[in-house]
Amino acid sequence: MRLHKLLVISLPLLAAAAYKLIFPVVTLAHCPLCVAGAGAGLTLTRWVGVDDSISGVWLAALLGATSFWSESLIKRRELRPKLRPLIFIGIFAATIWSFYKFNLVIRMSQILGLDKLIFGMIVGGVAFYLVDVIDDYIIKRKGRVFFPYQRIIVTLGSILILSLGVYILINYFI
Repeated sequence: MRLHKLLVISLPLLAAAAYKLIFPVVTLAHCPLCVAGAGAGLTLTRWVGVDDSISGVWLAALLGATSFWSESLIKRRELRPKLRPLIFIGIFAATIWSFYKFNLVIRMSQILGLDKLIFGMIVGGVAFYLVDVIDDYIIKRKGRVFFPYQRIIVTLGSILILSLGVYILINYFI
């Protein structure tokens, strides 16, 4: 049964990767291939036994990247900044709703009254969005990026630090 789930998840990802290798296009800051890779890695965390609150942080990063990528599909550039928060919140709300609708949330333990996965998603989502807004502000104010792959490194670094913080929180204080 697990092999079937792995095939269902990995075949579309492999097809997307093969398509990108054969037909390269301009790379976006939050590219679809990165989003697909993050989704595949996130699926493995459940099988390996990573705590749901930490998985929630990484799921939030995946959903955040998906929302920013979806935003890039809007043709009228002047609408993007106005719709960005709505798309971001909409994708999170739809995901959380579907998790409860289809019983995907394991209700064993909670943090601050929230299921661990949802707690991680909310904390990770807020952090992901704020880090991106602050990084955008710094880049626009200075008129340049300070080092190659700045957006990826800053975003990934913030999610890693947040994951460590949540790990410390759940293992030493809760």
